[in-house]
Amino acid sequence: MAKRASTRPAGRVMFTGGSGKAGKHVVQYLVDSGYQVLNLDSKPLDNPKVRTLITDITDSGQVFNALSSYMGLHEFDPSLRPQQVDAVVHFAAIPRIMITPDNEVFRVNALGTYNVVEAAVKLGIRKIIVASSETTYGLVFANEPKDPDYLPLDEEYDVNPMDSYALSKIVNEQTARAFATRSGYDIYALRIGNVIEPHEYQQNFPKFFKDPGGRKRIMWSYIDARDLGEMTRLCLEKDGLGYQAFNVGNDDCSSDLPTAELLKRFYPKVKVKQKLGKYECLFSNRKARDLLGFRPQHSWRKYVKV
Repeated sequence: MAKRASTRPAGRVMFTGGSGKAGKHVVQYLVDSGYQVLNLDSKPLDNPKVRTLITDITDSGQVFNALSSYMGLHEFDPSLRPQQVDAVVHFAAIPRIMITPDNEVFRVNALGTYNVVEAAVKLGIRKIIVASSETTYGLVFANEPKDPDYLPLDEEYDVNPMDSYALSKIVNEQTARAFATRSGYDIYALRIGNVIEPHEYQQNFPKFFKDPGGRKRIMWSYIDARDLGEMTRLCLEKDGLGYQAFNVGNDDCSSDLPTAELLKRFYPKVKVKQKLGKYECLFSNRKARDLLGFRPQHSWRKYVKV
């Protein structure tokens, strides 16, 4: 993978949740971009360039210890002295509802994020990126399907979900904002859309096209795992924004139907705030494009014929 042009030298990144579906791709992308990464997770990552430190993020003591530990690969390295960490990327979480009881989803996600952000700030790590979610808009895990207040969904939308997972993510965003206000550090929350791995285009998208309504709850959003890596890199290398929340999705919908057809068929009564492109996604990435220069490179149209 070719390295992208950077505005500053790559540094050292503590990455929580790097063994997960999205995390493993973002970790690899950062390594390919020149970053040194230590993975903090409950299970190892199969990556010879990245060591995993088994860490329980709900244990504050473990998190403080992990974020101040040596980042190298081997216990016989010439020096095992910890070095200054440049950033923390926090992806570790229970990834959705219906895996554990609702209160456990909330406990792990909210407490884990508090522990990670608090430790990073108190250790003087001035750049923190927190994985939030498109579920914060309250549509994905609503008890019954509901119409949004308006489309496309943007970062100004009044987030008001009813489920424990999205609620935990909103709490995490407020935690990030509180610590950014307290410290003056840059803490960015990424509202990540449906993550697609490279092999999933041929595997899943033909099924998506046969059932256009099947992805209505997520506004037909998706983000290639490699583009999520690029978004993370851009955030690492963009300073001075304080606290920010960013939608992270592709430019287009995960449907072969034009956006106007999706709106007409599935959201005929919903207000559309702005003019949209022919296939423009209803989960808007315009803020990331404007503030960070984010340009997704992996549309499904590169990989699936219709």
